[in-house]
Amino acid sequence: MTDLDNAIAQLDDSWQIVEGKKLTKAFEFKGFLKTMSFVNAVAWEANRVMHHPDMEVSFSRCVIHITTHDEGNTLTEKDVHLAQRIDALF
Repeated sequence: MTDLDNAIAQLDDSWQIVEGKKLTKAFEFKGFLKTMSFVNAVAWEANRVMHHPDMEVSFSRCVIHITTHDEGNTLTEKDVHLAQRIDALF
């Protein structure tokens, strides 16, 4: 098992690996302001570590997609670490 496999195994089970190259998770909220607060917190944290996810945002839901763009849009340990940081914000 690789270091990446070990890191992925430590993630919350609600993270999914899509197409073998990105981590995806949907977060549900009780209203627009809670959703936007989460989105802003994710943006702040992502910018702090200089690893930026794609986000789909709606009234009470945010879907996060994480991949390492500068490694050819593939999964790296960097993605797993960001996913763990995002989980800590929720």
